[in-house]
Amino acid sequence: MKKILIIFALFFICLSGNSQYKKEILIEQILKTDTTTIGQKITYPNFSDNEVTMLKITIPPGASTGWHKHEVPVFAYVVEGSITVEYENHKPVVFTKNSSIAEVKGTYHNGTNKGIENAVLIAIYLGEKGKINSIKKE
Repeated sequence: MKKILIIFALFFICLSGNSQYKKEILIEQILKTDTTTIGQKITYPNFSDNEVTMLKITIPPGASTGWHKHEVPVFAYVVEGSITVEYENHKPVVFTKNSSIAEVKGTYHNGTNKGIENAVLIAIYLGEKGKINSIKKE
């Protein structure tokens, strides 16, 4: 996990300095935070077999993810549409196109597309090889 963190740190340091890119290359920060959407401190798990998974998630109008929680850090970017996320014991939050999400950890939540077009997200899971990244509420 330390190797992944070092790689991410170097990547973001390079992005912030952007000196290695030509001036016509546009770099925009889409997320920089030390807390999740509901204010939890971001923590990194210590796994013996790290794995990063990146998913493109399409949620049709009216559809929901179902109540679930993550036990690993998850970060997402809304490419199209919008999604309303309800959290246990917290107010819902609406994420629109071009917004980023620092997912909650260990807290059940449900994302619903209340719009008229598909909601498309790119999600990055920092997990452990062979383990489930999300747990559905029964």
